[in-house]
Amino acid sequence: MSKEGISHDSLNTLASLDVGGKTYHYYSLPKAGDSLGDVSRLPFSLKVLLENLLRNEDGDTVTEDHLKAMHQWLDKRHSDTEIQYRPARVLMQDFTGVPGVVDLAAMRDAMKAAGEDPARIKPLSAVDLVIDHSVMVDHFGDASAFKDNVAIEMERNQERYEFLRWGQQAFDNFRVVPPGTGICHQVNLEYLGKTVWTKEQDGKTYAYPDTLVGTDSHTTMINGLGILGWGVGGIEAEAAMLGQPVSMLIPEVVGFKITGKLREGITATDLVLTVTQMLRKRGVVGKFVEFYGDGLKDMPVADRATIANMSPEYGATCGFFPVDEQTLNYMRLTGREEEQIELVEAYAKAQGLWREPGHEPVYSDTLELDMGDVEASLAGPKRPQDRVALTNMKSTFELLMNTSDTTNNGGTEDGKLQSEGGQSAVGVEESYEHAASQHTEHNGQKFRLDPGAVVIAAITSCTNTSNPSVMMAAGLLARKALEKGLTTKPWVKTSLAPGSKVVTDYLKAGGFQEDLDQLGFNLVGYGCTTCIGNSGPLPDPIEKAIEKGDLTVASVLSGNRNFEGRVHPLVKTNWLASPPLVVAYALAGNVRLDLTKDPLGTDKDGNPVYMKDIWPSQDEIAQAVEKVKTDMFRKEYAEVFDGDATWQSIKVPESKVYEWSDKSTYIQHPPFFEGMGREPDPVEDVKGASILALLGDSVTTDHISPAGSIKADSPAGRYLQEHGVEPKDFNSYGSRRGNHEVMMRGTFANVRIRNEMLDGVEGGFTRHIPSGEQMAIYDAAMKYVEDDTPLVVIAGKEYGTGSSRDWAAKGTRLLGVKAVVAESFERIHRSNLIGMGVMPLQFPEGTDRKSLKLTGEETISLTGMAGDKVTPGQKVTMTVTYPDGQEQSVELISRIDTVNEAGYFVNGGILHYVLREMIKAA
Repeated sequence: MSKEGISHDSLNTLASLDVGGKTYHYYSLPKAGDSLGDVSRLPFSLKVLLENLLRNEDGDTVTEDHLKAMHQWLDKRHSDTEIQYRPARVLMQDFTGVPGVVDLAAMRDAMKAAGEDPARIKPLSAVDLVIDHSVMVDHFGDASAFKDNVAIEMERNQERYEFLRWGQQAFDNFRVVPPGTGICHQVNLEYLGKTVWTKEQDGKTYAYPDTLVGTDSHTTMINGLGILGWGVGGIEAEAAMLGQPVSMLIPEVVGFKITGKLREGITATDLVLTVTQMLRKRGVVGKFVEFYGDGLKDMPVADRATIANMSPEYGATCGFFPVDEQTLNYMRLTGREEEQIELVEAYAKAQGLWREPGHEPVYSDTLELDMGDVEASLAGPKRPQDRVALTNMKSTFELLMNTSDTTNNGGTEDGKLQSEGGQSAVGVEESYEHAASQHTEHNGQKFRLDPGAVVIAAITSCTNTSNPSVMMAAGLLARKALEKGLTTKPWVKTSLAPGSKVVTDYLKAGGFQEDLDQLGFNLVGYGCTTCIGNSGPLPDPIEKAIEKGDLTVASVLSGNRNFEGRVHPLVKTNWLASPPLVVAYALAGNVRLDLTKDPLGTDKDGNPVYMKDIWPSQDEIAQAVEKVKTDMFRKEYAEVFDGDATWQSIKVPESKVYEWSDKSTYIQHPPFFEGMGREPDPVEDVKGASILALLGDSVTTDHISPAGSIKADSPAGRYLQEHGVEPKDFNSYGSRRGNHEVMMRGTFANVRIRNEMLDGVEGGFTRHIPSGEQMAIYDAAMKYVEDDTPLVVIAGKEYGTGSSRDWAAKGTRLLGVKAVVAESFERIHRSNLIGMGVMPLQFPEGTDRKSLKLTGEETISLTGMAGDKVTPGQKVTMTVTYPDGQEQSVELISRIDTVNEAGYFVNGGILHYVLREMIKAA
């Protein structure tokens, strides 16, 4: 409801609905149409936003003008109107959740220091945190892998889990799903999501669309269930928890029409990789995407969720599917109560939120796909939108090996990939052996490791493990492979990490888990694992062979991200694929072959076995999927918040203010609110700034704030060793996000980032000016801080692509960076920078770091924002002073896009703004 709890309802839209003998009150969209004009052809996703405004109309943050603007969108199909959106709930995972709770705990300290009640800092809406990002694939390929990995996870993360248990008891409206349960988006899809939310108020039950924001970019997966939700930065989610609305412009909505049906042998993964390529090519950053067309009639929610999941990869804010019969079927399958399902149907139909055959809303733009045109595909080697047809994999890899890499981060490989060969996996002529190939031995088997070798094959990620059809297909392919006598190649690290325990139940019901086990795809954990970089170490002989030969090897994973340096620091090419293709590549052992023509291996008689010989038919898959039963979901989610004995035995201090420990290397009191006054300091222009890093295109949040392994000789590694942590116990950057000392040292520390201030150097290094010395970015930043020298970062297009990592912005601020100047920004990171008081500035068209001939030796001044001059979209003058004393000025565009964002920036960040408001209101 609105800030006061009850909407002003100036359009008189309150109505009631009787379902199952119970009366529900709601704010009627058809009634709003009576006053505003027909809203029936608004995109479904915008109808959800309109209802949100109707329900929260308070005459201040939401007025009748905002309601009118939603209808006026139909005329222009876009809008410049800023609205305040209040989601029903917040979803978090532990990598982003821990720093979120750290911030809340620090805010309680700040409230106490201001003489106010610290307990006032608490979530005002429902918050669910699912621990899914911490399990790593340390053990694999045997029956005890799951048990062993969970034991290691609990040991590594004891401090973090104690802290989350404290948060669970200290904050109301805050639930934690313990480790070893599932992936947050799959748990959300299978259990938490309701499609229609209800709330008791003043003796009445109000019904309204289930909506959320999440601290993970793949929150959009829930769009497949007709629930509007998307990823935001952790700091923005924290503000939403504390009652602050999400400020946004009414978005453009791109309609994606789907027709036809998938052909035999084509999977939902092939479909989503095709959709991702099409939408990324069209350009949908900052826009909603909504799917429509007759092809939705028979598309199950599992397929829809796979497509919605990859919204961040195609650049959209969300990928929305409206409610229809398929929604109800899925809710029934997953054990939702019949009363809830009846409410969803009745409410959706009453509100015009039900998809009717032939209905086509008005969209800002449209594109269309006949599913019959989709072909078997992978995506890689380092961007999810770079789809490669299965038939072209061999030639693509060969081309990759024979050309310099000029994409992603603007760098170029120094020729070391040139003319590397590779080979087909079977019957390889020795002439295919390349100079880089390495002979090695592992588990008693001797073999040759060649360029293109698949060293990781991972069935991972909620993107695909939420989909029974592709999981059953993987099991069927494994069974048929075993019948033919095929085995996994000895150099392949195999793993199975579903996003839900239900997957294990239905794989076992079909007898497929045993088949997968025999090929090494044993259960390793219920969590994100390889998809987020928690692939664990490769066997020592494999790592040594890769390093000795400087081999370009491959991973094949059923995930959604394949950015360089993400999956494993030694694996340069990473390919997204369906679960059955993951199994097929584990059998083949190399990506330098055409699986449609080359054999995977030989049978017991030495005859070649081709993928077509073992690929399951659609009928076989459909029969297997029938083994998925409602009771499986009800059993696994009956005690979803309880956890095992180890989790329950964690001791929790019952204090409302957290007792910080100086000895902890996981949880530290962050400095963000230290010395914060009741009023913000005036904004100042930036004068005489040095350039900390000069970066190219598509710099990801993985580049800025890596989640993977910590190198022993890095600033973060040195810090941990100085505090008594041995390298074997480093854990990952992601697991240490509750300690700002580690995270600021890890900012810009990705092993694959390339700073153009240095020639041919990969990794988190820069050149300190004026000394000219090459050093770690963190070390240089601290030198600049000592000298009171402000810093800027200069970058190319699509800065901040990828996961919604708040530390990519927090670390940037702690390094002393005042502004990031780029050609364009991805949505979430732009917002996060503002949320931490860092100014995002955009070059005008035709101007960039190259046209300005920047080398990093220049000094930068930014003027036009001092005092109270911070306004949305304002012009900021950047003056570049070159080493020879010459100057050049250019007008930059502030990417502070809304009035609210300007307020956050002036306050030094969104949490500072919220905290000051709460202190004033006390």
